Amino acid sequence: MIIGSSLLVTRPSAAAIINNQDFQRIEDIGEGIVNLNLRLLLQTKRIMNRSIVFVCLTFILTPVILIAQQDSTAIIGKKVVTLKEVVVRNNLNVAAFIERVKNDTTFYKAFRNLKVLGYTSLNDVQIFDKKNNVKASLKSRTKQETANGCRWMNVLEESSTGNFFDRDHNYNYYTAEMYAGLFFANDTICGETNIVGNSEFHTKGKSGMAKHKEQLKMLFFNPGKKIPGLPFIGNKIALFDDDVAKLYDFVIDMEQYKGELCYVFSITARNDLRDYEKDEVVINQMTTWFRIDDWEILGRNYDLSYDAGVYDFDVQMEVEMTKFKDYTVPSLLRYNGNWDVAFKKREKSIFTATLFDFTE
Repeated sequence: MIIGSSLLVTRPSAAAIINNQDFQRIEDIGEGIVNLNLRLLLQTKRIMNRSIVFVCLTFILTPVILIAQQDSTAIIGKKVVTLKEVVVRNNLNVAAFIERVKNDTTFYKAFRNLKVLGYTSLNDVQIFDKKNNVKASLKSRTKQETANGCRWMNVLEESSTGNFFDRDHNYNYYTAEMYAGLFFANDTICGETNIVGNSEFHTKGKSGMAKHKEQLKMLFFNPGKKIPGLPFIGNKIALFDDDVAKLYDFVIDMEQYKGELCYVFSITARNDLRDYEKDEVVINQMTTWFRIDDWEILGRNYDLSYDAGVYDFDVQMEVEMTKFKDYTVPSLLRYNGNWDVAFKKREKSIFTATLFDFTE
């Protein structure tokens, strides 16, 4: 710029000397910085998320680990008994518990009570053929009455299909005979009591169906004890004997059952058994619920199977108990069984007995 005769030279500003190319370079640098910051933020967020997840998982899993660590194991003879954490805290005498289970009579007592009480029973028995079609069945409603030390049964409703009965109204199937032996009184019976005491099941002097019924009662009411006279199997169900107990896992827990706090005792064949050891197993699983207050059995589930060559069976049973005044009585019994006995046809059957309206 020229002012008068003087020449004034002004230095251009920094912005003035930045051309368009410089501006583009600066924009590129700025965008790169922004992108770098975004990447750093995202990476930081991922790290924080992973940390949060790790912390959350730690808080979630830690109680599970602690609970698992609080289960305990007791060795009674050759019986390895797992005690759940709640049982450990309850200071249960394990040896006394096992002995009580082994010698329990309350389960049998509940069925003996049916001999001195009146009740109504809904009966549903079904026999299946080889294709699992029902080939014979019975549905009935019966009522047992009692008076003067005697009991008798009235059939209120009854319908049957197939050859459930023969011409004389006798049972054609031994499953039906077994069911009738538990819940039916086909004639007036007097002089019975519900006293268990030191009574023992025995097969002495019995043969045929009478002997089989007695052996079945032993298996049903005294599981875990030897059954005399039953070939190939008698000693295999003595669950509490050391040579049999080593095949099983024993677990004691506590839980609510039908609204009552119970000890739960489970006996299950071990998962790691060798083939020859599996051949020694008859009772695959048995679970029993004991009322804590008085140790009476409130429920029991069975799973049994065995193949002895001359006979085989696969049976599942569920029994539920209820209280009537001072009596513990069975209220529900479910049975699902598959039997094959020498010289008899295979029987596949299910039955359900529902008992109610108990009277003295």
